[in-house]
Amino acid sequence: MPRTRCRRAPDLRFACASVLCLALALAPLATRADTPEDAARIGGLDVEQQVQWLSQSAASGGLAKLDDAQLVALFRSLDARTLPRYLQEGLHDFDSYELTMRRRERIKGKWPTRADHMLVRVTREPLRIYAKWLPDGAHAGQEVIYDDSRRPDQLYGHLGGFLGVVPIWASVNGALARAQSNHSIRELGVDAVTQRFIDEGRKFADAGITKPSNIEVKTVDGLRVVALTYETAEGQPTFYAKKEVLGLDLDRPVFRTLESFDNDGEIFESVVFERIETKPFDDLTFDPNNPDYRF
Repeated sequence: MPRTRCRRAPDLRFACASVLCLALALAPLATRADTPEDAARIGGLDVEQQVQWLSQSAASGGLAKLDDAQLVALFRSLDARTLPRYLQEGLHDFDSYELTMRRRERIKGKWPTRADHMLVRVTREPLRIYAKWLPDGAHAGQEVIYDDSRRPDQLYGHLGGFLGVVPIWASVNGALARAQSNHSIRELGVDAVTQRFIDEGRKFADAGITKPSNIEVKTVDGLRVVALTYETAEGQPTFYAKKEVLGLDLDRPVFRTLESFDNDGEIFESVVFERIETKPFDDLTFDPNNPDYRF
């Protein structure tokens, strides 16, 4: 009986070859960026490959192992479109999370002497937020809850003064809610910072700004980050800030620190995300009747 030979379909063979070629292209770079020459090789990849490399290197811990000079050379080599794509894709990792943060904002021209120290719990679909001001920071003891699926225009909580005893419903954009922040509660979280960077990036590109004006590695409150400085000639109000310094986490696609400066060079906002932990939440987390809360 004659033997029959199995043949792969040509399209499958081509697909396998394409995947193999991509794997071989990325393999030498999967764990290395040891010299400026290596960084230049990563800079020679297309945007999708650079995003894939960053994701793999951050997840494996390889990015954090690079020294300061290697990190600076690497990020200087990246396509201007890579970082926004990397961060945008990374948002899928933060659909439900808890964080602690320290935040200062200049309100009515006054820079606070103490930062707010906050515990924040967030889910994104629907957008629901619980925030508590911790004892060692400004406005200690305040609490708020927001649920976009129930009352998209209102938050519930006690925000100081007599409200520390009597929680009430208030407009998310009203004077009470904005008394301690220039932002809506809807912007309280890592995804809001990422989205603002992406939106500002489009305006940067229109203004001819395609690269950070400075890249350095810094340690902020114990966090080692790649600090990316973006500065515009025009400044506010066209842009959110005249200058922003954003600190990129080395283990995950998220900004951990930010500083924003006005047209006079004065800082008007500072945020440090100390701890970020992805976790699921039940409905009680965003219910004012939760017995763990003080509403």
